[in-house]
Amino acid sequence: MNVLHRIASSSPTLVLSSSIFRIQSSINKSHSSVLPCFKTFFTVSKRALPGNARISVHRIRSVSAASSSATAPAVDAEPVAEADSRRRAPKDEPAEERIILPTNESSEGLLRIRHTCAHVMAMAVQKLFPNAKVTIGPWIENGFYYDFDTEPLTDKDLKRIKKEMDRIISRDLPLVREEVSRYEAQKRIMAIGEPYKMEILESIKEDPITIYHIGNEWWDLCAGPHVETTGNINRKAVELESVAGAYWRGDETKPMLQRIYGTAWETEEQLKAYLHFKEEAKRRDHRRLGQDLDLFSIQDEAGGGLVFWHPKGAIIRHLIEDSWRKIHMQHGYEFLYTPHVAKGELWKISGHLDFYKENMFDQMEIEDELYQLRPMNCPYHILVYKRKLNSYRDFPIRVAELGTVYRYELSGSLHGLFRVRGFTQDDAHIFCLEDQIKDEIRGVLDLTEEILLQFGFRKYEVNLSTRPEKSVGGDDIWEKATAALREALDDKGWPYRLDEGGGAFYGPKIDLKIEDALGRKWQCSTVQVDFNLPQRFDIFYVDSNSSKKRPIMIHRAVLGSLERFFGVLIEHYAGDFPLWLAPIQTRILPVTDTEVTYCNEVLSKFKSQGIRAELCHGERLPKLIRTAEKQKIPLMAVVGPKEVQSGTVTVRSRFSGELGTMTVDDFINRVQDAVQDRTSV
Repeated sequence: MNVLHRIASSSPTLVLSSSIFRIQSSINKSHSSVLPCFKTFFTVSKRALPGNARISVHRIRSVSAASSSATAPAVDAEPVAEADSRRRAPKDEPAEERIILPTNESSEGLLRIRHTCAHVMAMAVQKLFPNAKVTIGPWIENGFYYDFDTEPLTDKDLKRIKKEMDRIISRDLPLVREEVSRYEAQKRIMAIGEPYKMEILESIKEDPITIYHIGNEWWDLCAGPHVETTGNINRKAVELESVAGAYWRGDETKPMLQRIYGTAWETEEQLKAYLHFKEEAKRRDHRRLGQDLDLFSIQDEAGGGLVFWHPKGAIIRHLIEDSWRKIHMQHGYEFLYTPHVAKGELWKISGHLDFYKENMFDQMEIEDELYQLRPMNCPYHILVYKRKLNSYRDFPIRVAELGTVYRYELSGSLHGLFRVRGFTQDDAHIFCLEDQIKDEIRGVLDLTEEILLQFGFRKYEVNLSTRPEKSVGGDDIWEKATAALREALDDKGWPYRLDEGGGAFYGPKIDLKIEDALGRKWQCSTVQVDFNLPQRFDIFYVDSNSSKKRPIMIHRAVLGSLERFFGVLIEHYAGDFPLWLAPIQTRILPVTDTEVTYCNEVLSKFKSQGIRAELCHGERLPKLIRTAEKQKIPLMAVVGPKEVQSGTVTVRSRFSGELGTMTVDDFINRVQDAVQDRTSV
């Protein structure tokens, strides 16, 4: 089914369940790689994971030709991360069971199983629903899917389909490959009345046409690979997960199809481990936690994809932005604030109207001129650069902005904070000389690491993408820029994958994915050299010979967008934010209302010392404690008659349990030290 897989692989996102969660697809089809292939180990515990614990992920080299590359750097085989030290498991807890979860890249056998499962599912659907028309059905990161033109399917239908799949698997039917002429393929497709297959056939350029049969009962256009017989599939390691709507070819003007998602593994134990992982991801879903913890919302009255930051979420955003600005100032950046709209002509010059129009909102007419909501910040920063004549002595020039941009997304593609229509980029641009590229890129990598480490992100997947076939700029500058990016990565000591030809048409780039507590990878930071916009806007500087020269322009973002990064943080921490980021750090809990006056005095003192605190009373103490735990408040200061008399508080930590009784000043000092050191009390 390679032919169909190529057609389906245009979507970068894998939706494991339309009603549960979405994770980024990490299928990397780069032409060459500097990293070996890996298998992944998930350490699965019988107990539920605490909010900020991590499923332990180990990687080892696969036994394959790719892993023996002499150019591949050594990659440590330690766990990606262990449970946070604040949540160490008691010694008497049962030993964890380690399950190997292979990937499509590390196990061709698994890929064949998943590919064949897609065919078996399609065969089962057409047995149960004879009028259903088949379209495409590829393997994907954790399983497979198939799109059908049929009546809406229900969960009850999925159970029937799975039972029919089990019957097909138990019959041990052979998978037979056949090559036919294009004419013969057309004749067979017309005979069974499959219009979508005819369209697929027209898109296939290679001859002869390959077909795979399941026994003598069902066939599909396909290039393979598959298992030898359906009996090679362990039916207890296969599960149908969900059904969702999907437009044919991803085009909203074309028919809405029924997409069935399934997962398949080599063993039943692997399936159980995967389902455990999936449940943990469901528990961490930022959309649910965002509502439960009152962090953000998306209001229907305002429109889809437009984020409302609630007071608690806004506190976290402020802390992120404040830290971001502080680190950027230390690295020599200057800050900008630029408009949210500009004349349409600006976007014509930048090329966005010609190449990016489908992702932009419609223009608005103001006093006979067309204006455009900005989809990017780059043209604005160039206009600031152009405001004066720059000399070679001025370089490097580093400008940064937390700039809100607006991009048109189909309503069906919107997803919590991960896919929105208005978001704030931590955007920056560096203008420099050719011989400064390497040092500037290395500086960006250092800054990126410094920022990400604050949030506990220590493991990255790094990709270096080089010149594509169609590009702007001369050979010399491409070679210099690519070499500078490579040298900066080598100096940093980060292993990376080389994606030959994967760069943008206007320059090479470095992409960085962060790994969260569940081992999922999220596209985050980007460093991009640009030869295009300096030319389009005709920017220049005066060199030492008083000649005009074109500067090098570097785009870079560390967090990507604040909204998406916040969503990642919520899921990474499971809403259990560390003390320095927690919107409410301490909740004061009186045993009875008699202590409320003293509690208000303590509250005022906490706030005056910069501690984010609040007072809750009016209910029994056990319920107040349970509520604080449920709302993931890091610290509770309990006050009874003895505390009032001695001027103290009794502290209970969500992470460490009872911390004992201490003076108010001692508590304040402990909290301030923990915030300063990014630790817990």
